[in-house]
Amino acid sequence: MLTDWVLAIEGTAAGERAATILALCSALLHAVFGALQKGRIPPWQARGAIDAMILAMSAPVALWLVPWPQGWEWGVLAGAMVIHFLYKLGMALAYSRGAYTVVYPVVRGTGPLFAVIGAWLIFGETFTLVQWLGVAVLLAGIFGLAGYNLARIEAGRETLVPALWLAVATGLLVAIYTTWDALGIRMTPDPFTFLAWFFFLTSFDFPLIGYLHWRRDPNRLPMRRLLGMGTFGAITGFGSFGSVVLATRLDKVGEAAVLRETSTVFAALIGWLVLKETVGPRRMALMALIAAGAVIVEAGG
Repeated sequence: MLTDWVLAIEGTAAGERAATILALCSALLHAVFGALQKGRIPPWQARGAIDAMILAMSAPVALWLVPWPQGWEWGVLAGAMVIHFLYKLGMALAYSRGAYTVVYPVVRGTGPLFAVIGAWLIFGETFTLVQWLGVAVLLAGIFGLAGYNLARIEAGRETLVPALWLAVATGLLVAIYTTWDALGIRMTPDPFTFLAWFFFLTSFDFPLIGYLHWRRDPNRLPMRRLLGMGTFGAITGFGSFGSVVLATRLDKVGEAAVLRETSTVFAALIGWLVLKETVGPRRMALMALIAAGAVIVEAGG
């Protein structure tokens, strides 16, 4: 069983390798997940459809296939519900005001710095000087990419300042949920119990919010098409969030948080290939800087 495999490699060299792979897989999937919320479908409706399908898919697993939470586990899950609601609210507000290639890098660049500090305070994790250099390189690339995109965007500039403030605040929430979820999955004997109930309980909020936005939209999409996108987004979300939370159980929370932020590279590529946002040599160089920072963090551990 997967649970037995996770428990067997936890705290081993094999666990560290698996955590690295999981964090990088999460990075790719999270970039796709973010693009779904900033594509042709309004972000409120997109997130509502995704959460509706996550709720539908996770319900039978949580209710019938894994053990139910016990005692303090309910408290951890209740905290996750509040934190993730605020995170989703911040993302929707930021995406509704700013371009994807500006908002996304700021959120993801702010998150790992706070997450590393949180992992030090709560789990006693420390980084070497080489790893801190890697963090600095990665953050320079991420914020450089956001600044470059900001300087070149013309449409919607009047709403970019509030979008950037929302992105920074949401980045802080990323760090909070990364640390909180790591605490939850480490304290739960069966990691898949935490994951199943996490997805189930944190997905009740946005389906209603998204539906209300859909009802008021004069150009609303057919519900079937919206839920089709939601199904793809739910599968992507399971892979993205599930992978990084498992990675934080198998290895250091801070390293998983930093490696996941290579999602900014994937996001820039998606913005170019799918959303038709321009990518030139400067952006490519900044993306390479982000990747180099992640490599330094991993090699310096």
